[in-house]
Amino acid sequence: MAASRAGAGLQPGAERPSEGPAAPGPERPRSPWRAVVRGGLSFAVVAAIFYGLLRDTDLTEVGGALADMTPLELGGLVLVTVWNTVTYWLVLQSALPGLTLRQAAITSTTSTAVANTVPGGAAFGVVTTSAMYSSWGFPGPAIARAVVVTGVWNTFVKLGMPVVALAILAVTDEAGAGLVTAAAAGVLVLAVAVAVFALMLHSDELARRVGHVLTVVASGLLRVVRRSPVADWGAAAVRFRRDTIGLLREKWVPLTASTLVSHVSLYVVLLVALRDVGVSEQEVSWAEALGAFAFVRLLTALPITPGGVGVVELGLTAALVVAGGDQAEVVAAVLVFRGLTYLVPVPFGALTYVMWRREGHRARGGTPDPARR
Repeated sequence: MAASRAGAGLQPGAERPSEGPAAPGPERPRSPWRAVVRGGLSFAVVAAIFYGLLRDTDLTEVGGALADMTPLELGGLVLVTVWNTVTYWLVLQSALPGLTLRQAAITSTTSTAVANTVPGGAAFGVVTTSAMYSSWGFPGPAIARAVVVTGVWNTFVKLGMPVVALAILAVTDEAGAGLVTAAAAGVLVLAVAVAVFALMLHSDELARRVGHVLTVVASGLLRVVRRSPVADWGAAAVRFRRDTIGLLREKWVPLTASTLVSHVSLYVVLLVALRDVGVSEQEVSWAEALGAFAFVRLLTALPITPGGVGVVELGLTAALVVAGGDQAEVVAAVLVFRGLTYLVPVPFGALTYVMWRREGHRARGGTPDPARR
């Protein structure tokens, strides 16, 4: 799901600023109009995308394709969607030992709802996740490590899926130029990401250097938007390296497996939606659907709109129609897919947020009960 699968934006070691350089001066007060303008731009982009998407689509045929779905098909879709949701709870548990399944469910559902509704929601989702973890007594370093490691693993899978899809399509002689380009970009970015991550884990000195370089890059980007630079992340990167090595030695298998299963199960929701509305294997094969899914997931790495709304719908529809699907049926399938994976989590996220608030948890600063490990 969107927010939990973003996993970026949290500064490692931020809970112990005294160990690093002096903190920068106070930031300039944020103008409320900036958030209004950002929200307005996001809405305008989404409206324009949906207008272009639906302008040449026969909505009567879309409604007919939706109406033709049987209760059994709808029930199967709901079950696959629930399974996809649960798989990500296992990812969170793998990244943060001691987290219960209930806590993972509340965290994932709430942060996903935030990411799907707020401009720049991925960052707010990370803040929400961190606050929840802290309220349950997890220490700051463990929270930072879990957020970053989860984000890194999700990014690796997002970048690697176009490569896998291209290989499958090449074997079946169905590879297109668009997917080749996406796969090539994925390979390049994936190689860079893996190299940076490997350098951070190789030695303390390399971790300190990588942290310093990231500090320079992040501070430069913040200056562009007139924000104060961040404190040096060198020491935090060293702490992150030591903590992460310990986590990965114990949890890299369940973390990798659960992340892969989570992403694949999301693709299965799309595939089942396509088949249920009438898009056959002859029109769009499972491999072509995987290629479209992988390409669009790569696009959503850029936070253009909250939860990728509009971008995902347009990208999936265009790719699946080019593959051979009927436009009305493809639009119907994409709307069902996004309704289940984008819209439905929002009210459930509001409910889990209220549940968390009513529990009255407060950050205790201690470690979780060892019995839950």
